[in-house]
Amino acid sequence: MNRISNRHSVDVSGVIIGAQAPIVVQSMTNTDTADIAATAAQVKLLHEAGSELVRITVNNDAAARAVPHIIDQLEIEDCRVPVVGDFHFNGHKLLSQHDACARALAKYRINPGNVGHGKKRDQQFSEMIEIACRYDKPVRIGVNWGSLDQQLLAGMLTHNANLTEPESLAAITCQAVIESALGSAAFAEDIGLPAERIIISCKMSRIPDLVEVYQTLAQHCQYALHLGLTEAGMGDPGVIASSAALAILLNQGIGDTIRVSLTPEPGATREREVKIAQQVLQSLGLRSFTPRVTACPGCGRTTSEYFQVLAQQIQHELDDAMPTWKHEYPGVESMKVAVMGCVVNGPGESKHANIGISLPGTGEQPVAPVYEDGCKTVTLKGDNIAEEFIGLVKTYVKNHYATG
Repeated sequence: MNRISNRHSVDVSGVIIGAQAPIVVQSMTNTDTADIAATAAQVKLLHEAGSELVRITVNNDAAARAVPHIIDQLEIEDCRVPVVGDFHFNGHKLLSQHDACARALAKYRINPGNVGHGKKRDQQFSEMIEIACRYDKPVRIGVNWGSLDQQLLAGMLTHNANLTEPESLAAITCQAVIESALGSAAFAEDIGLPAERIIISCKMSRIPDLVEVYQTLAQHCQYALHLGLTEAGMGDPGVIASSAALAILLNQGIGDTIRVSLTPEPGATREREVKIAQQVLQSLGLRSFTPRVTACPGCGRTTSEYFQVLAQQIQHELDDAMPTWKHEYPGVESMKVAVMGCVVNGPGESKHANIGISLPGTGEQPVAPVYEDGCKTVTLKGDNIAEEFIGLVKTYVKNHYATG
């Protein structure tokens, strides 16, 4: 697929968003930002999981005072990830009253629906943009249909009601979201923020609306675009909805940075949304993050669970090894491993992988041929097939990806 390449390129403390740069994965903490230790720990956890930007809430004086200390703590722990400040309602006050916070953040996220009303809106928005200009900070103008500028929406609905063929509320809402984003971005440019320092997002919770909005944005602006389905939910429904929405747009070449916004299970850690975002990009062939295991779904020919257990074991081994491998073995993240359960597709899939094994199905001869780069190399037998194959995978990595 071809990325739409006319996006502006935005530098967020060394992470490039837009143009032809790789699509960036980001996430957000859910700690009380005033709790320096907890927030720094969660930022580090998300970064280690693969988040290339991490956003934190800056909602009061205590949070604003904590920001520079959080970033100092991350530097002490050698966690060099850009930290983004999320501002609503009082962001103009917090940025103007806490200079250390304004300087320390790598980027500001401003919601134009939550910066004030009427004349106050323009004034307070201007204050935040002027501070961004002063410190050369990029800004994400992030519109959310749940906090849309009601004055803007009311005006558009009134105009629509007077038409001979009025459009639906959903259509007008989508138009209002786009107008809020593009109008705010143009206003920011008028104040002095370069287009190369602006990212825009329009978060919706219905997939058709999200797709329509971003397709329109891609046609009518060159700002870098942040994608995400808002309020996607928790568990499988949230994962499926987010994956579907992102896949449609990314497959059309739309999007420069993404977040999967999942509601975590009670007491669960936060990094699952990062892994899902990575898997979406890897499944579409846009980026590679970890070696991928291909395994068959199983059928009456594979009544044993052996291939399922081995596939899971291999994936765990690869995931555990990647923090070390990504430094020692550049390119290993693109490796493909096949663990197949019978002779029907086993040899073929194994030949297509970098390294693959075709396990015996029900009633088949109890041997397991191994293929490397399309060629059969060895046949495994006996009770230690799993351990032997894992050893072969590790040897393959050392032989094919070691530098020097």
